[in-house]
Amino acid sequence: MSTTVQNFPRVRASELVGRGWLNTGGRTVTLSELRGKVVVLDFWTFCCINCLHVLDELREVEERHRDELVIIGVHSPKFEHEADPDALAAAVERYEVRHPVLDDPELVTWGAYTARAWPTLVVIDPEGYIVAQMAGEGHGSAIAALVDDLVAEHALKGTLHRGSGPYVPPAPASGTLRFPAKALALPNGNLLVADAGHHSLAELAPDGETLVRRIGSGERGLVDGGPDEARFSEPNGLCLVPEDLRSSLGYDVVVADTVNHALRGVRLSDGAVHTVAGTGQQFMVGGQENVAGTVGAFDAEDAYDALSVRLSSPWDVEWSAERGVFVVAMAGNHTLWDFHPGPHLDQVSLLAGTMNEGLEDGPGEGAWFAQPSGLAAAPDGVLWLADAETSALRRVVPVSETEVTLETAVGQGLFDFGHRDGAAGQALLQHPLGVAVLPDGSVVVADTYNGAVRRYDPASGEVTTLAKDLAEPSDVLVEVADDAVHLLVVESAAHRLTRVALPAGLAGEVLDGGAHKVARPATDVAAGALRLDVPFAPAPGQKLDDRWGPSTSLQVSATPPELLLSGAGNGTDLFRDLVINPEVTEGVLHVTAKAASCDQVPLLPNGEPDPDVFPACHLAQQDWGVPVRVAPDGTAELTLPLRG
Repeated sequence: MSTTVQNFPRVRASELVGRGWLNTGGRTVTLSELRGKVVVLDFWTFCCINCLHVLDELREVEERHRDELVIIGVHSPKFEHEADPDALAAAVERYEVRHPVLDDPELVTWGAYTARAWPTLVVIDPEGYIVAQMAGEGHGSAIAALVDDLVAEHALKGTLHRGSGPYVPPAPASGTLRFPAKALALPNGNLLVADAGHHSLAELAPDGETLVRRIGSGERGLVDGGPDEARFSEPNGLCLVPEDLRSSLGYDVVVADTVNHALRGVRLSDGAVHTVAGTGQQFMVGGQENVAGTVGAFDAEDAYDALSVRLSSPWDVEWSAERGVFVVAMAGNHTLWDFHPGPHLDQVSLLAGTMNEGLEDGPGEGAWFAQPSGLAAAPDGVLWLADAETSALRRVVPVSETEVTLETAVGQGLFDFGHRDGAAGQALLQHPLGVAVLPDGSVVVADTYNGAVRRYDPASGEVTTLAKDLAEPSDVLVEVADDAVHLLVVESAAHRLTRVALPAGLAGEVLDGGAHKVARPATDVAAGALRLDVPFAPAPGQKLDDRWGPSTSLQVSATPPELLLSGAGNGTDLFRDLVINPEVTEGVLHVTAKAASCDQVPLLPNGEPDPDVFPACHLAQQDWGVPVRVAPDGTAELTLPLRG
């Protein structure tokens, strides 16, 4: 096994060009005025769970180096909705981004820095030169170490300038709800809302407006206790515990506490909160320490003590009466998990997904998801799933107590989206986050980035639009009273719940707002031999971690598969010799790379490693989807820095 390191020449960083700026008080920021600061460019898009993970990874180093470091978020959108400046402003507020953000809807700055993936990080030294580029998540420790080194180096050189940066905080928002995520009807007739922007739960009266009480202090954190001291971090999914289990379990509601990577149990009688699954740390795909007290890789076939396993951005949770478990939509690693509550020991186990990102149906162990974000149980035991990044509506069909199979009802893949009704095979959604089942067995979808509520009828195979012009609907509750059916829609970007009357006969409108594809510049490649190189260098003070096998892995495939005559498959080297088919004019190369590193252990005076120091482990990972065009003058080399 070998790896390559990308050594950057002394190249000046390109200027930051876009439509405008956020979090600067309206000012334009230039790199020249940042001379003397360490600058980190974070290329992100607000739909992307990996990008949200990076925002969290950067918070600590950003706060620690406020006087020497400036982080610039470069927002380069994937979906059409993300190019809306108002939607971007809402996202910056929603995710508490506390640094300047460049709005780059035309991907101008993205192209200038040859970014090929969300997220991509570029580090610029105080003299204005690029010193590192890395793609994907898991680089928090590397960024911290690199910033420490650059601060020390340039302090000695006299080229470091300390002082405040260009960040200007926005005016504080007010209101009962702030970016509500999901809602739940309680047995007493009230509504429980995951008030993500306030890091708490809000119990509202049946009118959906009057605040009855709040559970959680409102401060971001992972703290158990009563309603005034408990803390959440951007909670999303809510699920009522079956009545016959509530007394034995000691809680009434399960909460998907997304940014805490945990499930929380809430007792409604007194508002007490306690953690029922997760350690508070993120599961890293391929990581060696995802299960406390174990050595080696996570075994997906077993069940584990729920409090010993790292989770990854659980987004929704739903009770499966058919299988007697809570099913968790684990958006952060593109999987579905089971949570098995017990009177003595709660357990979790992987239900479906390979942790690869994409749209692949079939038996659960081989299925691919992309940020599963909404779940709803149907009377026949099927779970309906909103798979956000593939803009898909999918069925989770139980096969046995431990196995399921996946079927896609609406959706075509990672790069196709739109607002198109009609036959399900050609219908399109745009990043849906919520789903619910109507009394007639049809399914309603909170089609978030289309600002719409859509309906899929399994009997006819047709998709229609029930409501439109909503502000990022993220969840839907079905209310039935006096034989009338209403929808209660969580309008997240409008900070409210909205009741929508269903049209007569549930027919809805048939709309065609067009089809779209993710627009990124294609890379011209030559037919024949193509060298793929994924540079990776451990962060300062770290080394590759091969204690439990190869420290790196590389997976390559293509759409269409015929694009690659050879080179597809898995390997441990971070380079690959591919052969491009001259008869295929264009396509997408799918590349997944992972690299594990660990902190170097200090040596004792005798030269032996200190046995009392246990090195922290880190995993860098990224999935690329690189559009390519086969051209006579195309390149014969493709470099995708994982960390260079």
